[in-house]
Amino acid sequence: MTRIAILTPDDMNDEQRAVIDASKANGKPHGGPFWAYIRNPKLMQTLHSMADCIADSTLSGREQQIATLTVARFWNANYPWAAQSRNGLKVGLKQEEIDAINARGALPTASKRELLGHKIANELLADKRLSDATYAAAEAAFSTEELVALVARVGSFSMTCCTANAFDITPPDDVPDRLKP
Repeated sequence: MTRIAILTPDDMNDEQRAVIDASKANGKPHGGPFWAYIRNPKLMQTLHSMADCIADSTLSGREQQIATLTVARFWNANYPWAAQSRNGLKVGLKQEEIDAINARGALPTASKRELLGHKIANELLADKRLSDATYAAAEAAFSTEELVALVARVGSFSMTCCTANAFDITPPDDVPDRLKP
């Protein structure tokens, strides 16, 4: 059960309503962790802008979603996992790839960049840094701008997962994909 009250439009002030309306009109997220972020509408706007900036890279949609799902799995963040699993399918991830991340198993892809992106996300989260060997491999595989975007995605989505966990924001009962225990 979600710990934070979900504001209705009648509960919101003018600034909050304007941010929610803009989010809906622009196809931006406005549920889940955003139920918390709307308490600070400037933060919510900034997060949307930051997400757009990070996504606007030459990383493929698959590479970005692999990193995002790896973060959600690390944090055991139920709502983000459910939402991002659905997004992963939209960008071409196979269910078996999503299931492998969920099971913390080997990612079944032949793409060296996707495998390395998954490794980078896991290593940053587990070790709080990249080893010299992983960094050297990342430098060879990604442009500096791509590596910055990948690291920023890991960090920014960690914030989303922490927010979902702190406020116990749970997905609806009918979502198709759940985290494994």
